[in-house]
Amino acid sequence: MNHQESLTAYIAAFVAELFSSGITDVVVSPGSRSTPMAMVMAEHPQLNVHIHVDERSAAFFALGMAKASNRPVAILCTSGSAAANYFPAIVEAHYSRVPLVVLTADRPHELREVGAPQAIDQIHLYGKHVKWFAEMALPEENMEIIRYARTVCARAAAIATQAPSGPVHLNFPFREPLIPKLDDALFQLAERQKGYVKVQNGDLTIDHEHFQEMAEIVMGKERGIIVCGNMADNQFAEAVTQLSKVLNFPILADPLSQLRSGKHSLENVIETYDTFLRNEDAKTFLKPDVVLRFGAMPISKALSIFLKENHAVEQIVIDGGGGWRDPAALSTNMLFCNETIFCEKLVTFLETKSSSGYMQYWKKVNRLTKENMAPIKDLTALSEGKLFYQLADMLPEGATLFVGNSMPIRDLDSFFLNNDKSIKVMANRGANGIDGTVSTAIGAALYSKSLYLVLGDLTFFHDLNGLIAAKLYNIDINIILVNNNGGGIFSFLPQSEHPKNFELLFGTPLDIEFEHAVRMFTGKFTKIKDWDHLDKEMKNTIENTGINVFEVVTKRDSNRDQHREFWQSVSQEISIFVKGAQ
Repeated sequence: MNHQESLTAYIAAFVAELFSSGITDVVVSPGSRSTPMAMVMAEHPQLNVHIHVDERSAAFFALGMAKASNRPVAILCTSGSAAANYFPAIVEAHYSRVPLVVLTADRPHELREVGAPQAIDQIHLYGKHVKWFAEMALPEENMEIIRYARTVCARAAAIATQAPSGPVHLNFPFREPLIPKLDDALFQLAERQKGYVKVQNGDLTIDHEHFQEMAEIVMGKERGIIVCGNMADNQFAEAVTQLSKVLNFPILADPLSQLRSGKHSLENVIETYDTFLRNEDAKTFLKPDVVLRFGAMPISKALSIFLKENHAVEQIVIDGGGGWRDPAALSTNMLFCNETIFCEKLVTFLETKSSSGYMQYWKKVNRLTKENMAPIKDLTALSEGKLFYQLADMLPEGATLFVGNSMPIRDLDSFFLNNDKSIKVMANRGANGIDGTVSTAIGAALYSKSLYLVLGDLTFFHDLNGLIAAKLYNIDINIILVNNNGGGIFSFLPQSEHPKNFELLFGTPLDIEFEHAVRMFTGKFTKIKDWDHLDKEMKNTIENTGINVFEVVTKRDSNRDQHREFWQSVSQEISIFVKGAQ
């Protein structure tokens, strides 16, 4: 059998197994060495092949699809620096537990380390940021190698989705000539047409005795809190709110926990803790004696400090991915158990507690904070705090809200209040970077209709070329661009106390007219004049198609001052309440 036939049979078997393993989306960046894989993928009748010329944006685009669909997505690129450009998205996928199957084409072994063009060392290129790496065998068409290719494919897809989900990397060396033989029999496999090997992943859990032990701990505590970070399990909200009801513990719900918006009970969900936990009286008054924590670490620095200051109390971390989400070394119990299963099963070991003053204190402080937050709606100038305060009202039922890092995600944490509109909130909070945000949101928009992206000007600039995917594939996305002409978050950090080179090093104003860039991608651009204008435009977004960008111009210094004035006002009210309640 000649080289072309061996190449074709090997790759066709692998691609067929991709689909059999549950992968329906692949993102391909054009290149020479990846030619055989790309051509065969394009022939598969049930694979959705998305072309993205920029590897960095391509990987984030795939990341967004995987985040929104909860299924692995494959990415393919040629050899050399193309593979290196995948790295930022792979890092994000690793830390945010998103399944990706990374396929990199490579020079054959005889062309490595001898000065051949477009050849770099791709062996373990991504280090520990991938769950598994395999250097694939050179293509042959004997049954052992075909079985090998199919088995490795199934194994890679299974490892990517096994808790904790994450990226895997397969490196394919290909010799020239690179053109496969395409015909009608391309995917007619000699055996096991519906997949070579099925891999079943199970959920982590703990035994009966450990559930009994946890029940005894929490039943013996009156001042307990439940802290919920980023969660992707759709069943978790009902399970944890039921556990909260039985234990009579308040839930401190990060906006990415999917607990602040939905049809589940919001009665015990506390959402303004980022504001009132800046107050020393409140922190002392609300001191817990046990903490149950689910999901990733919360966004709120105030909450993280509160947990650190209570390091002496029992802190129980439940992690269905078997990781170690405990940067401050606070946990007294680390439970590797699926979070929903834990809540549902622990309830069966408990008796419903009567209403406690501790729960009522949390609710009262939360209510006072919201009452003091309400005047923000009367602000006439465009501001970031008011924008996020009004988002829940502006967005349609069932919308997806994707939020950029730095200040937007923090403003969301502070001002996005409980509602029943089932708004799904997403962000790239694995490595917390600003890179790839546009591409990730556009990828998510393929599987999340009515998607709204809110981000800052630096984040938008950082991934402007990601807009090409929305243009090429007619993906609808509404983007609220908060333009404060620079890095707004640094105004809240110690660097701001050193004004001499602050703008040069941290403020970094770009002075960009984004309208020109948006129109380059055939998008629609609207500069918002005032709040009535934004309200009108947001009401029209349900009918919008394509790329729609709404620029909201704010001032960094004014935003900082408004935050500080708000925190001070709330703090005074909370201190008055606490002193009266003691």
